[in-house]
Amino acid sequence: MAVIDIRIELKRGVADPEGTNTRKTLESLGFKGIESVKSVKVFEIELDMSDEDALKAGDEYCRRLLANPVVQSYRVSLR
Repeated sequence: MAVIDIRIELKRGVADPEGTNTRKTLESLGFKGIESVKSVKVFEIELDMSDEDALKAGDEYCRRLLANPVVQSYRVSLR
């Protein structure tokens, strides 16, 4: 059994309205010193395969479904 984490985030220069709105809302609530907020999507997937095969599978999941390579980058790691 392998557990992988897949982290998907927007590439540099791509607008992140969710992060921007979250930062503005935090500031409106009185929180200070917030430089930026980025939205990130994380998937935790349990797989019945070796660690090496799980990492390969995670990469395939991202390339075929989970990530848009035009605007997003992703990282697959073992838990």
